[in-house]
Amino acid sequence: MIVATGTKIVNGIAIGKIRIYKAPVYEISESLVNDPIPELNRFEQARLKVQEQQHVLYEKALKEAGEESAGIFEAHELMLDDDDLIDGCKEIMAEQNHTAEYAVKEGFENVAQMFREMDDPYFQARSADIIDLKNAMLDVLLGLDPDSLQGTEPSILVAEDLAPSETVKLDKSLLLGLITREGSSNSHTAILARSMNLPTLIQCKDIRDSWDGKFAILDGYNSCIYIEPTQDLIDTLTAKHNEDLKKEALLQELKGKSNTTIDGRTVRVYANIGGPSDIGAVKVNDAEGVGLFRSEFVYLNSSEDPSEEAQFEAYKRVVETLAPKLVIIRTCDIGADKTIDYMKLDKEENPALGYRAIRICLTRKEFFKRQLRALLRASAYGNLGIMFPMIISLREVRECKEILAECKRELEVKGVKMGHIELGIMIETPAAALCADELAEEVDFFSLGTNDLTQYTCAIDRQNAKLEPFADTHHPAVLKLIKMTVDAGHRHNTWVGICGELGADPTLTETFLRMGVDELSVNPKSVLPLRKIIRSIDLSKE
Repeated sequence: MIVATGTKIVNGIAIGKIRIYKAPVYEISESLVNDPIPELNRFEQARLKVQEQQHVLYEKALKEAGEESAGIFEAHELMLDDDDLIDGCKEIMAEQNHTAEYAVKEGFENVAQMFREMDDPYFQARSADIIDLKNAMLDVLLGLDPDSLQGTEPSILVAEDLAPSETVKLDKSLLLGLITREGSSNSHTAILARSMNLPTLIQCKDIRDSWDGKFAILDGYNSCIYIEPTQDLIDTLTAKHNEDLKKEALLQELKGKSNTTIDGRTVRVYANIGGPSDIGAVKVNDAEGVGLFRSEFVYLNSSEDPSEEAQFEAYKRVVETLAPKLVIIRTCDIGADKTIDYMKLDKEENPALGYRAIRICLTRKEFFKRQLRALLRASAYGNLGIMFPMIISLREVRECKEILAECKRELEVKGVKMGHIELGIMIETPAAALCADELAEEVDFFSLGTNDLTQYTCAIDRQNAKLEPFADTHHPAVLKLIKMTVDAGHRHNTWVGICGELGADPTLTETFLRMGVDELSVNPKSVLPLRKIIRSIDLSKE
């Protein structure tokens, strides 16, 4: 038996044969051509064809993995219109008389190298997108039709790395698990694997070609792969795998059941989503509503500042489809780790403490009003809540409400229909928690963003991997601030929810219920497991 380890991206167990995937080797001539015009035409035809392919992949990812993942391929389409990238290739053909294939190889690699040399891990990971597009262009130019990655039988796929397009092309019915030698937790392949809930290991350095066709077990729980495991191990992990399947089946039986403890306390369980394409996940997992719609993905997935109409259509689709369930939409939370070129935000030494979220909105009033008008218009089609992020003062809340009232008046003059909205704020700073009594008088609800609340309370940069040993998501100070917020909210008839990662932490569910938390909003896949935990709790027992 061989045991190899890696970094787990998704828990779970996969049992079956290994299939080794090797990327095609491109043989590209360095010979020159007499006339560059035909090469420029071939390049342009290939570019347009690859753009079409990326759009097809976008539609496929939208159905299978959600809007955030599909946005990868929307970005790929836009990359193929990038002047720097395209002009760089054309110069190689027009001025150096090289073939289209050679120009693509060199031009795309130059841009990929630029990303690799950046300090930010996120941008370093984007080099994989450029290489993905390079390979797609070469496939078209060389007339290649790559063989299926998976063959014809279910398997654990093993590769050096996988480009996003390769991952989306996978037939999920033939995919048991995924292992790569390279990759990072920030890569789009990792994002797609999480979206598909696929047992996945990355950075498994011991991968060997000799594994191909051998029986193996991928143990995501313990971050390892067993090649030709012993019978005892097969029996143990098969039992664990079957147990997982039974648990999943039992969870399905909880659909339609209430989130009520043994002693009769009911708490709402909502879902966190990133866009309209996540509506299906809300319904499939039986969430009672949406506690956090991250509207920033409407901005991140656009090449330019989205219009009021584009935003209205996105918000309306979610609110209307899920009606009468409450859908809480957080206003634009751009900044810190979420940046957009067209917003032209200055680089900051400490962006987590900088110009972000509501601070941008309150200083770019027309930008803010465009979103608020879209939200108010969408409110006519269902049950909508509007939530302001990164609030630290009473002044900010009142200013937000004044701008919202101004938008209402503008729409009323035009005779635009609007519905009733619930108004809330995120409590994600110690300042907001400490001022919760005053803030509660201004809003209908609080939602605790525990990721940032932990970061700011403990002075731990959540993006800095070196600080992970010092991070304590259960820090007593964080829990005290949560309890303080809940109590303050209830004193003013303001309901209080949690939309951060701690909401799905099963070790804290009972603690939160005893604090009096009214709502927990989690990723859709956590809704049913959380319901099971809630229904097993008896708050009458100390």
